Amino acid sequence: MKLISNQEFGGERPLYTAHDVELAHVTIHVGESSIKESGNIIARDCRFEGKYVFWECRTFLVEHSYFAESARSSLWYSHDCTMNDCQVDAPKMFRRMTGIEVNRTQFPNALETFWDCSKIRLRDVTIAKADYLFMHCSDIDIADYRQDGNYSFQYAKNVTIRNAVINSKDAFWEAENVTIYDSELNGEYLAWYGKNIRLVRCHLTGEQLLCYVDGLVLEDCTFGPDANLMFEYSTVEATIKGDVTSIKNPSAGHIRVAGKIGELIIDENQKEPKDCVVTQC
Repeated sequence: MKLISNQEFGGERPLYTAHDVELAHVTIHVGESSIKESGNIIARDCRFEGKYVFWECRTFLVEHSYFAESARSSLWYSHDCTMNDCQVDAPKMFRRMTGIEVNRTQFPNALETFWDCSKIRLRDVTIAKADYLFMHCSDIDIADYRQDGNYSFQYAKNVTIRNAVINSKDAFWEAENVTIYDSELNGEYLAWYGKNIRLVRCHLTGEQLLCYVDGLVLEDCTFGPDANLMFEYSTVEATIKGDVTSIKNPSAGHIRVAGKIGELIIDENQKEPKDCVVTQC
C-alpha cells in the first residue's frame, strides 16, 4: 500500500482513481471529487474541505479525521465504508451507499444525511440538525445514539435501535419492521402509517403518537403527560407502565395500562374490527 503523508491537495480530482493508498495527515482543500472512483483507501488524521470526496469508492476506512462544512455531499454512491472517531460538520453525507459502519463520531450539522442507504451500523454516534435523516434506508443497526432532527427514518425498513435518545417530529413515518429497546423517543406523530413497530422499555413524549400503525407492539413502555390521543386506528398489543393521558379509537388488539387512563375516547369513528380491549391492571 502506497503511503501519502503530510501533503495538501486542492482543485478537481487530485487523487482520482487512487487504489491501495494510505493517507496520513493529508489536507484536501476546496475543490471537487478528490478521491472519486477509488478503492482500498485508508485515511487517518486527515482534513477534508472539498465536495464529493468519496464518490463511487469501494472499501475505505476514515479515522480521526475532520470533514468541514464545505465538504458537503462527500460520501455518495460508495460501498463498504468504515468511519471511526471523526467530526463531520458537513451536511448531506452518505447517499445511495451500502455497507456503512460509523463508530464514536459526531455529526453536528447532519441535514439530509443517510439517504437510500443499506446495511448501516452505528455505535456511539451523536447527530444534530438532522432533518430528513435515514430517508428510504434499510437494514439499520444502531446503539448508544443521540439524535436531534425532525422527519427521521421516514420509509425506513428493518431497523434495530438500542439505548438511544431520539428527538424527532414525524419519526418513523411509514417505516416497517422497526424494533427499539431501552430508548427515549420525543416528538409528535411518531410512527404514523408504520408497519410492525415494536418498542421495548421505551419512554415516549409528544402528541398523537403511534396512529395508523399495523402491527404495533409495546412492552413495558412509559409515556409523558403530553402523550395524548394515542393509537388512533392502530392494531396494537401493549403493556404500559404508569399513567396515560388519553387513548383514542384503537382498531384492534389489547392495551394494558398499569396506571391511570386520563381519557379513553371510543366513538363512532373507530375503524373495523373495533375489537381493541383497553384494561387497567
